[in-house]
Amino acid sequence: MTPTESSPPSALSLDTSQSKIAIIDDDPSVRNSLAMLLETRNWIPSEFERATDFLAHADPSQFNCLLIDVRIPGTNGLELFDELIRRSKQQNSYLPPVIFLSGHGDIPLVVRVLKQGAVDFLEKPADHRSLLDAISRAFASDASARSVYQGQAGLLKEIAELTQRERMVLTEIVAGYLGKQIADHLSISPKTVEAHRLHICQKLNVRTSMELAAKLRDIPPSLWQ
Repeated sequence: MTPTESSPPSALSLDTSQSKIAIIDDDPSVRNSLAMLLETRNWIPSEFERATDFLAHADPSQFNCLLIDVRIPGTNGLELFDELIRRSKQQNSYLPPVIFLSGHGDIPLVVRVLKQGAVDFLEKPADHRSLLDAISRAFASDASARSVYQGQAGLLKEIAELTQRERMVLTEIVAGYLGKQIADHLSISPKTVEAHRLHICQKLNVRTSMELAAKLRDIPPSLWQ
């Protein structure tokens, strides 16, 4: 594999034209200003006044970056982020990078949102160059994370096509159990376990149980059980 193939996309090499950005901010002048700035880069902004508007009418996965104001009236930006994370985990859906904007930032707040997975936190009024650079970095993160997510989603689709018994055997294999142990756990013969293992490997395009476990190492069995 060449260095280009093995390296994640960088903010410098990535073609971000027509990338989509959601702006969630209650101040129309801020939204309009941000939208005009983003359009200078051929990015596509979508404006939302309230967190509830975004939750009700938008699909987060359709955006490459979310710009969220911390102090939105009603459901604030932090509560919105919490809800987006909850829905993403519950639905196993993709959540793009989040950048927070705030005129009242403090260190504990910054630490909290970054620990939760936000990619950046900028104080208002954000310098245009700093904001554009932060969004470019978010796009690079999005490209890498979205690729991983899509790969996992494709693999889960393949797993869903296994029989129920094959998924049970798969869970045992990934847990590290040997054929005889799996046979005892599932009350089937070792030969039946081996037949299921061969079918699973063929369907998931791997040769050995070790390759199978490696392929599934980042996907919790709870997603296919």
